[in-house]
Amino acid sequence: MRILLSSEHRYPALNGVSFGPHPKEFPSGSGHHLHDLLAKGLAEAGHEVLYCLSRAPERPLPPGVTWITEPDSSFDIFHHVGVSCEDVIEFVRSHGKPWVTTCHVDRRSQRAPGWQPGSNWIFVSKMLAASHNSDRYIHNGLDPSNYVYSAAKQDYFLFMSAVERALQKGLETAFEISRRTGIRLVVAGTGQAYPAIREMERACQENGAEYVGDVQGAEKAEVFAGAKAFLFPTRLNEAFGLVMVEALLSGTPVIASGKGACPEVIDPSVGFICQDLDDYLAAVDRLGEIRPETCRSYAMERFHYQRMTADYVREYESEIAACGAGGDVSASISLAACHGANRV
Repeated sequence: MRILLSSEHRYPALNGVSFGPHPKEFPSGSGHHLHDLLAKGLAEAGHEVLYCLSRAPERPLPPGVTWITEPDSSFDIFHHVGVSCEDVIEFVRSHGKPWVTTCHVDRRSQRAPGWQPGSNWIFVSKMLAASHNSDRYIHNGLDPSNYVYSAAKQDYFLFMSAVERALQKGLETAFEISRRTGIRLVVAGTGQAYPAIREMERACQENGAEYVGDVQGAEKAEVFAGAKAFLFPTRLNEAFGLVMVEALLSGTPVIASGKGACPEVIDPSVGFICQDLDDYLAAVDRLGEIRPETCRSYAMERFHYQRMTADYVREYESEIAACGAGGDVSASISLAACHGANRV
C-alpha cells in the first residue's frame, strides 16, 4: 500500500533533547509523535510511506519513509494529523482519494465552530468515539525501546503535564497526595511561554515539589522508571492519556481519576482508578499489590506501536474499499473537519 501521511510538525516530534524549564512549540507533541511512530510502523510492515511535512526533517526518516513537501496523486490513502492541511485536503478532494484523520482530543469541550466529525474520523479511545457518536477508534501505541523498565522504585511520585493544562490535569490533587503521604513529588512538563512556566516553578516551590521542566530521551525514561507511581488525577474528559502508557512501559503503576478514557486504559492489575482524595490515599497504601513486570507486559500487549499500525492498516483497507464501492469521498471532506483535528 502507498500511504500519504501529513502533519505540520518538524520530524521527529520528540528528538530526545530535554528543554527543561523553557518553552516549546508543542509542549506535549504526543499526537505528532504518534504519527512519526505510525510512519515507522507502516514502513516496517512493508508499506510505502510518503510523509508530507512543510519543514525539512531534523533527522533521517526511518527506512521506507520518504519526505515530500507536496503530494502527488499516486497514493492509495491519505492520513492527516494536525490543523494546517487546507492545501493537502484540496488536493485529495480534487483526486477523489480516500482519507482518514485521527482525533486526539475531545472536540466538544473545545467548542470549535463549524466542525463536524465524519465517518472517516478515527478516535483514540472507545470513550472518545462514543462521545462523538462514532464506534471507530484505535488505541494509541508507543515504542517500548524508548523506555527503561525497572522493578526497583525510588521514593517519589511523578506528575507530568503541559504547564498550561496542569491544574486541569489535577496538579493540586497531586500536591495534596504528596503532602498527606510524605512522599516527594516530581513535576515534569513545559509550556509555550515563560510566564506559565514561571508560575509552575512558583507553585511547585510553595508545595514542596521538585519541578524539572521538559524531559526527553534517556532523562525521561529514567524519571518514569524510577517513580513509585505515576499520578494522573485529571479533571478532564481524557481522550486517551498517553503518559499513563509511558509509565506502564517503565514498570510504574498508575494512580488515575475516573475521567474520560482512564478506566479504558488502566486495568486493576496495573493501577487504580480513583474518585476522591480518600481513594487516592488508599491507592498509595495498596501500591505493593502492583507488580512492575505486569505493568510492562500489559502495556507491551495492548499499547505497542506495531499493534497500533496493524489496526490503522485495517482501517485504511476499509476506507479504500468503501471508496472503490462508490462512496462519495470528496463530498465528505470539509475544511471545518480539517480544522477540527488535533492540536495536542
